[in-house]
Amino acid sequence: MTSARSPLLVVGIGADGWPGLDAARRTAVESADVLLGGERHLAMVPADVPAERVPWPSPLRDGLPDLVSRFEGRRLVALASGDPLVSGIGTTLVGLLGADAVEVLPGVSSAALARARMRWSAESSDVVTVVGRDVHRLVTAFAPGARLLVLCSDASTPAAVAALLASHGYGTSTLTALTDLGAETESRTEGVATTWTDDVGALTVLAVEVRDAGARVLPLVPGLPDDAFEHDGQVTKRDVRASALARLAPTPGALLWDVGAGAGSVSVEWARTHPRCRAVAVERDAERAERIVRNTRTLGVPEVQVVTGAAPDALADLDTPDAVFVGGGATVRGVLDACWGALRPGGRLVVHGVTLETEQLLVAWHAEHGGELVRLLVETAAPLGSFTSWTPARAVTQWSVVKEGRA
Repeated sequence: MTSARSPLLVVGIGADGWPGLDAARRTAVESADVLLGGERHLAMVPADVPAERVPWPSPLRDGLPDLVSRFEGRRLVALASGDPLVSGIGTTLVGLLGADAVEVLPGVSSAALARARMRWSAESSDVVTVVGRDVHRLVTAFAPGARLLVLCSDASTPAAVAALLASHGYGTSTLTALTDLGAETESRTEGVATTWTDDVGALTVLAVEVRDAGARVLPLVPGLPDDAFEHDGQVTKRDVRASALARLAPTPGALLWDVGAGAGSVSVEWARTHPRCRAVAVERDAERAERIVRNTRTLGVPEVQVVTGAAPDALADLDTPDAVFVGGGATVRGVLDACWGALRPGGRLVVHGVTLETEQLLVAWHAEHGGELVRLLVETAAPLGSFTSWTPARAVTQWSVVKEGRA
């Protein structure tokens, strides 16, 4: 859609329906030639509003561009829940059609209504959506004393959240299910994670006060204990992993390739630093790849993409990375060339090696491209008879470099 066309107007409507619309939103709906929306939203509009009513296509994303083009030249208004840009159709439309092609008249979001019911300030609580997403993404938000407003996918979400809390040691957390916020049928259900059995409606915001019942609290900063990951020994160890992530420098929205991922520890920790960080873990061993999937769920980043295949061939169709970590297989012909060639200008490359052959390769790349070459030697205190002595791990050669150019 081009900016010359009339923009698609998205109007937020709450559970209170037509009576809850202010003058601006009501006028927008009444002046529409075509109303788009779900059956529930379309049914909220009085019968005397003359606009043609068209339900969303299925599948939604694939059918939207053709649907909008079909009504070109007519005043299009889409109906959405509350604030359309809070886990709503407004976000989808902007992403598909472009910001210039969409205007938004928001209502009060369900998160704002939930905060009002709970008397929680925005500063003291976090909104997390699991609408159409894996509930395990909540794990990174679990911390003693945290207040979470969970936008539920359906009526089964509160029970799934309760089970997840209990499995991570937060079973005494209190849950308040706020259903049909703003409607005459609004209801409130309270309980504790370990004993939660209540059924709730599909339109629910779940307020969670996280309480520690012996949980293992894992920080969001890199350097998780090695035993936080399921692994077979092929895991980038804690201290060198923290060093690698410091140089990979995760930022919101950035994409990491974790090549030769092993247990996926680097891609998991990258993704844990911010909800919008993206990662692809590439691992040729199928059993290890399955283990990475389990680690992503256990540690709260199920969106990490796991690719089973050998580099460099497995890298061919991946999105352009902002950072690349090569934890294994650097000496395989073509791997470093493929990673370097794919890396975005201004992107970061970090490569680890423990063999002389890999070290020689990294010395050569360092000579050609510059960067930083470091040897990491970590020793751990351990018993030696009745005494204590240092036990050294294998030295790791680390080469890190920023690719010339501007992002």
